[in-house]
Amino acid sequence: MNPIGLFIFFVTIVAIITVVIISSYNDLVKLRNRYKNAYSQIDVQLQRRYDLIPNLVETAKGYMKHERETLEAVIAARNSAINASTRAAQNPGDPQAMQQLGSAETALTGALGRLMVISESYPELKADRTMSQLMEELSSTENRIAFARQAFNDAVTLYNTKSETFPSNLIANNFNFALAQLLPDAPPEVKNAPRVSF
Repeated sequence: MNPIGLFIFFVTIVAIITVVIISSYNDLVKLRNRYKNAYSQIDVQLQRRYDLIPNLVETAKGYMKHERETLEAVIAARNSAINASTRAAQNPGDPQAMQQLGSAETALTGALGRLMVISESYPELKADRTMSQLMEELSSTENRIAFARQAFNDAVTLYNTKSETFPSNLIANNFNFALAQLLPDAPPEVKNAPRVSF
C-alpha cells in the first residue's frame, strides 16, 4: 500500500472512531436529560399530592377527634416524603436519593391507607363533600404518579442500557456517566392496602 493510501486509511479510521465517540457521548447526554425530565414530571405530581394531604387531614380532623395519632402520622410521613423528594429532585437517579424517596413514599402511602381504613368508622366523614372531592383528587394524583414513575423508570432503563453496552460503556466510564437508580415500586402490602371510596 502506498503512503497516501495508508494515510487516507488511518484518517478514515480516526474519523470513524471520533464519530462513534461523539455520537455515544451525545446519546448518553440525551438519555440522561430524558430521565431527569421524566423525574421532574414525578416531582410535579408528588408536590400536588403533598399539597392535598394537609387539606385531607384538616377535613378529617373535624370528624376524627379521637384519631390524633393517625392524623399526626400522616403529616409526619408527608413531611418526610417532601424532604426525600427534594433530595431526589436535586440528583434524579442517585441510588441513595431514590431509595430514600421510595421508603418515604411507602411510609406515606401506608399512613394514608391507615387513615382511610379508620375513616370507615366515621359515616359523617364519608358523607362530607369536601372529603369526597379531596379523595377523588388524591386518587387521580396517585394514578398520575404511577404513570410518571413508569415513564421515569423506562427512561432510566434506556439510559442504563446505553451506558452498559459497547462502545457507549467506554464513553460512560471515561466521562463519569454513572448508572441511574430506578424509582422503587411500592411493596405489595402497600399496593394492596384497603382503599376507601367516598
